[in-house]
This record gives sequence, structure tokens and C-alpha cells, in this order.
Amino acid sequence: MEKKEKTGKKQVLLFHCVESEELARKVADHSDGLIHLQSIKWRSFDDGFPNLFINNAQDIRGQHVAFLASFSSPAVIFEQLSVIYALPRLFVASFTLVLAYFPTGSFERMEEEGDVATAFTMARILSNIPISRGGPTSLVIYDIHALQERFYFGDHVLPLFETGIPLLKRRLCELPESEKIVVAFPDDGAWKRFHKLLDNFPAVVCTKVRQGDKRIVRLKEGNPSGCHVVIVDDLVQSGGTLIECQKVLAANGATKVSAYVTHAVFPKRSWERFTCNGEGSDKGFTYFWITDSCPHTVKDIGNRAPFEVLSLAGSIADALQI
Repeated sequence: MEKKEKTGKKQVLLFHCVESEELARKVADHSDGLIHLQSIKWRSFDDGFPNLFINNAQDIRGQHVAFLASFSSPAVIFEQLSVIYALPRLFVASFTLVLAYFPTGSFERMEEEGDVATAFTMARILSNIPISRGGPTSLVIYDIHALQERFYFGDHVLPLFETGIPLLKRRLCELPESEKIVVAFPDDGAWKRFHKLLDNFPAVVCTKVRQGDKRIVRLKEGNPSGCHVVIVDDLVQSGGTLIECQKVLAANGATKVSAYVTHAVFPKRSWERFTCNGEGSDKGFTYFWITDSCPHTVKDIGNRAPFEVLSLAGSIADALQI
């Protein structure tokens, strides 16, 4: 308590899932000794269902507690939810859930009767996390896919929507040709999400238009000629749109093209098409910046060019002090 009174900051006990262990360690390293890692025994019964144990459960009473989650696949969500629902009930002073990547965010609307908006389903599940002694759970999410999804959450959680864009801006300032940087948005949705955060850079906006049975990328507005153009979006899956944007920008005079996404989902190792030695690789990107919101992707990619990882660890450490 004495340290909190002097610094105005709180001590936080941070639990984490298995695949977020490295990120959790980085978060603790950025906290000046204010965040302390805790452990959970992640085991399974013979039938495959989780057999979980929260270590030192009595010692966390009256403490500020957080959990660093990664919903990388449906297979791991249930075991993590079991812990997430248990921690606030252990008489903790407050509970914060950090879910950097909200995985169902791109399934947020119904286009015809029968579609299931799983983003709303996930928000309802998280909205029913038990209230701790300190009140509703704080839920930290980075660059959620659709802005309206913030209204999907109920009153039992307090969503805190953060962004990885400050990491990108710092990295761009380190580039020698930073004065010639132009930011490109692959569609109007990306422009709506990010243009106000990047309004100190000239902007280019692309759009998808239908040509017969195909959707092709076109330059909608802006001039990339003679510039290092950085495509910015919240997430990448197969990467097809980014590659098509790169081709359009290069054809319109861009000297270099790079990309930034907060969430490098890359199912089925689709990141390999961007590496220099990947089969059918695309060598048109000078840099491809990603964050560590999807730890399994970061582990797979390693240090392969053109990828660079901009860690969310410092930002998460700051969010846990709010």
C-alpha cells in the first residue's frame, strides 16, 4: 500500500493463458515492478475437458487481478472462459480482462435472415463475467474491427478500446524517409477507423469495385507517387487485399510499399506468401509491421523479413493502471 500511495499506481497480479506467456512477461517487464506474474495449472481430463487450478487463490484476495487472454481458436476459449469467470469471484479488489484481439469482430452484421452475428455472441458471453468486489470487469481490446461493436457489450463490463497505432507512428518516425511517408487505407472502413489517428500524414484511399464476377482494388483518392506508402488496417487474414493494394500503389508510382496491421491472424500460415523464401511469396513489401496480439502467429513468423513485431506490452502495462 505504501508504494501505491507514493507513486499513485497499483500493484497488479497478472494471470495469463499458455500462449500469452511471453507477452505477459514483457508486460511485467514494462511495469517497473508493479505487475507480478501468476500461474495456473492448465490440465485436461482424459475426456479432453479442462482440469484447471488457480495457484495461490487465497493470496489474491483484496488484490487487483488481471488475465491476459488469447482466443486464437474455439478449442481454447472454453478453458480460458472458465478461469475468467472464476477469478472475479475470489474476492479480488478488481478484475481486468485483456483480450487484445477480439476474434469474431469481422462477423458483426447480418446480411440476410439466418446469418449469425458471432461478434454479438462473444460480446454477450464477455458481458456476463461475474462482478468482482470492485465492480464490473474492465475489458481491454485493441482495434476492434467495427466501431459499432462497442455497443454490443452489456453494463456488467467496462470495455476499454485501445489502439496499436501509436506503435506504428513511433516506428515511422524512425525511418530516414519519414517526411515522404503516405498512409494508405485499403477501404473506407479502414479510413473511418484510423484516419483521425494518422491525420499528420498524407492519405491515400483504395476501394474495391465489382468487375464482372470479381472484386478488384482501385485507387479512390490521393497520390502515392514518389512516396513510401504504408497500408494500414486492423487485421489481416489471407492477405489478398493487401497484395492487391500494393500492386495498385506501385502502379501509381509508389517507390516503396509497406503494411501495418494490429492483428496478424494469418490462418493456414498465409503469412508465408509475404516472406522472401515462401512459395509464391510476394516481395513487394519493404516492411510488414504487426503486433503480438496473436501470439501463435508471432511465434510462427519469428524474425522473417519483411515482418517486424511492434509489441503491445508497454501499452497493456499502462492500460492495467487505469
